[in-house]
Amino acid sequence: MDMTGEERIAAPRDAVWAALNDPDILKQCIPGCQSLERISPTQLTATVKLKIGPVSASFNGDVTLSNINAPESYTISGEGKGGIAGFAKGGADVVLKADGDETILQYQARAQVGGKIAQLGSRLVDSSAKKLAQQFFADFTAAINGQDSA
Repeated sequence: MDMTGEERIAAPRDAVWAALNDPDILKQCIPGCQSLERISPTQLTATVKLKIGPVSASFNGDVTLSNINAPESYTISGEGKGGIAGFAKGGADVVLKADGDETILQYQARAQVGGKIAQLGSRLVDSSAKKLAQQFFADFTAAINGQDSA
């Protein structure tokens, strides 16, 4: 599964970059995220609880940041195991472009799922992934705007 998109965020690029690297902000914004802890500057560990169609599972996994070119771009990749529900792994290339006082965030994401989740069918998994991405960006924009006004 591949997804590409672009989001306009009403905040300067440095603020968006800082938020993308802040585990507390990411934890608030990732749908179903129960924990997100930084292990090193480029490694995080996460627990995310999701329901996709009839399948509900908690995924425990690792997240790695690479190809870091602050404050312009990075690659984020991760892999999570959800027990009997299966596994998910994937990543995204994220690019931030300054546009006046705003930032354009562009992403190219790819993901693979296996186990029970994969049996649900690609249409359901794809639509669920798009909804989760929309929820993340709505919450991320709200978190940045709230942080700027604080």
